[in-house]
Amino acid sequence: MGLISWIIFGALAGWVASMIAGTNQRQGCLLNIVVGVVGAFLGGFIMSFITGANFNFAFNMQSFIVAVLGAVVLLMITGAARKGR
Repeated sequence: MGLISWIIFGALAGWVASMIAGTNQRQGCLLNIVVGVVGAFLGGFIMSFITGANFNFAFNMQSFIVAVLGAVVLLMITGAARKGR
């Protein structure tokens, strides 16, 4: 995937994850992109650890679901860290 695809994919995954995690009102577009891209890497790492399969950087529904789940995990971790202060 190219850079533009990563930005679009990250924005969509981050936006959906922020709606699921309830942080949509506090996040802007740029933070949604960052959360989506980092969540995609985190979700891909978790899925490859669980299933033993290799990373697959593709723009398909399975990758989108993994990216959203990874972004939700990321938002939960950062939310718990903020509450712990």
